[in-house]
Amino acid sequence: MLLTALISSLTIIFSLTPGYGCVEIIGGHDVPSHSRPYMASIQVNRKHKCGGALIKPAWVLTAAHCADGKPKLNSVVLGIDSLRENTKTKQVFKIKKEFPHRSFDRNTKENDIMLLQLDRAVDINKFVSILRLPKRYSDLKAGTHCTVAGWGITKEKSTTPSNRLKEVNITIVDRGTCNDKDHYNDKPKVTANMLCAGDKNGNDACEGDSGGPLICNNKYSGITSFGIGCGKAKYPGIYTALTNKYLDWIKKITAPVSKPDY
Repeated sequence: MLLTALISSLTIIFSLTPGYGCVEIIGGHDVPSHSRPYMASIQVNRKHKCGGALIKPAWVLTAAHCADGKPKLNSVVLGIDSLRENTKTKQVFKIKKEFPHRSFDRNTKENDIMLLQLDRAVDINKFVSILRLPKRYSDLKAGTHCTVAGWGITKEKSTTPSNRLKEVNITIVDRGTCNDKDHYNDKPKVTANMLCAGDKNGNDACEGDSGGPLICNNKYSGITSFGIGCGKAKYPGIYTALTNKYLDWIKKITAPVSKPDY
């Protein structure tokens, strides 16, 4: 799905949860109505917590750290642009099972990826559809333009998500730059399983809610993972890259007849 909106003059805020930047969009741009039919709102007791993407009729891909904390994630909402409007396009599902990557490390942020199995298949239509995974991964060069969307907050110090789905454009940053002493300084280290993206003006890389999809060259390329700071170019956002090892893991978990070992 082509993401076309261009956003400028944007301030992004990260409020730290245990070890993670809880992504909050300040002044983001509303997406065109129902233009992101794969976007999922992952909720706890009807309150939005994380974003995600529908990748199969009964499967949503998100970040593993979204499962941290209590109470547990318990529902997924699809077919919406607004969190509050009760539209006919809205589809609500219970979470049948969580599949966080078994090697997810909360300290290094490595393997921050999780699958959610829904209690039933979605009704595929023009308002709810699948975001296709890449067949194989190809690393992204620095300077590649990407887009992220999510229901981040719209006012600094607020704890209330945006009612409307918003998006912003960002650019891939070289891992070496992200890891140098002027940026993350290897704390944590941005590995080959991660993507670093941001903006020289401080329009930060981790736009959208944690778990939301990173779209680069019109392809699903990563999952929003973490960030540090308050609109600072020093700390671009970090994404879990959809590398071949993760694509193989997804196929294994979501295979129709399988006993997943995650």
